[in-house]
Amino acid sequence: MQVTELLAEGLKREYRVVLPAAELDAKAQVRLNELKDKVRLNGFRPGKVPVAHLKRMYGKSVLAEVIDQAVNEANTKIVEDGGFKLAMQPKVELPQDEAAVNEVIEGKADLSYTVNIEVLPKIELGDFKAISLEKPVLAVGDEEVEDTVKRIAEANRPFTAKEGAAENGDRVTVSFVGSIDGEKFEGGSGEDIPVVLGSNSFIPGFEEQLVGIKADETRTVNVTFPEAYQAANLAGKAASFEVTAKTIEAPGELNLDDEFAKTLGMDSLEALKEQVKSRIAQEHNAQSRNKVKRRLLDALDGLHQFEVPPTLAEQEFQGIWDSVTSEMQAQNRTFADEDTTEEAARADYEKIAQRRVRLGLVLAEIGEKNNIQVSDDEVTRAVVERARQFPGQEQQVWEFYRNNAQALASLRAPIFEEKVVDFLLELAKVKEVPVTREELYAEDEADKAA
Repeated sequence: MQVTELLAEGLKREYRVVLPAAELDAKAQVRLNELKDKVRLNGFRPGKVPVAHLKRMYGKSVLAEVIDQAVNEANTKIVEDGGFKLAMQPKVELPQDEAAVNEVIEGKADLSYTVNIEVLPKIELGDFKAISLEKPVLAVGDEEVEDTVKRIAEANRPFTAKEGAAENGDRVTVSFVGSIDGEKFEGGSGEDIPVVLGSNSFIPGFEEQLVGIKADETRTVNVTFPEAYQAANLAGKAASFEVTAKTIEAPGELNLDDEFAKTLGMDSLEALKEQVKSRIAQEHNAQSRNKVKRRLLDALDGLHQFEVPPTLAEQEFQGIWDSVTSEMQAQNRTFADEDTTEEAARADYEKIAQRRVRLGLVLAEIGEKNNIQVSDDEVTRAVVERARQFPGQEQQVWEFYRNNAQALASLRAPIFEEKVVDFLLELAKVKEVPVTREELYAEDEADKAA
């Protein structure tokens, strides 16, 4: 085998490999000898088929098999001799000329091909103990618990039918049909929708115009969608709704006591408050971890600046770009609506893609160097948790992951990442800083970019 390096540029390598015909023929001969004892042909006793006869019958197919194996072995040797870690599978370019290919298959010519490989960079890990981070923390206060319990109570307040006109606080069950410029629009119609007047749960101005409505009465409600409305195709537009009231109900008394808690399946009001407090604490802790993790990743990105494999970066970018453009298309928005251009947006997302790949490689290197692994039990628990999200389909979900290695890897990867993050947070200097709820849940520019 002869190997000639044609390109060594950044993380790309290209080689020309020549596999001599004699070497391939020798390997084919060995393979034919192995077949001699296995092939059953009419007119020959088992194991007595002449190799020359086998070569006439199966020579080309055997040589093709040998070539495939030889190419794989040659590529593996190039990677091992170079001490490379591959970013992608080698890309092999075999001869395309039919006459040349036939000569190789017939054993009359050497096989010459090129192989392109993309390697992972060598990563020099930084000093993680030198990383200093601030972790925002927020204790759960009694007032927050009380407010949450009150909201739960309001959501479960009893209502009773009433005669006469609807007032603020009443629940009106309505059906409506919306239109913009006289044309009905998707999502603008609803049947038997409960609306608590004064709850501000509908478009601004909608509930106010229902005050005084009576059962079976129809009104035209004119509103304007907010500029920041989630459906971009409706944002800022004026709409008209034909609304018919089906029933009017008045709010009943609601006592925050043990009896109310029991209607929610709790033993007492105190038990309900403890559960609420625990849930809020989980939310705060999750948000706190997200913040400190983001800052840790920023620090890692600052410590490790290196070229990333172009193909990996391109694949990551394409995934991001497809998601962004699909969402914009669904919302009928353009880059101009985002105060940017397609070229500028591409440049921004390419940087984000490179950062993601770089951090992924850094985290993988840290995990490998420190023997951080994900156990089969941890993956199994993740599969079980995933299956629970699909009641009635647990078995199908289980089978899907059991038979799909790529899907299973998608569960293993985030577990691995979190374990590496835990490892790094143990080494870094982390200072807990008390913050307000507004500060904890504020979305900064870096979070938006991520």
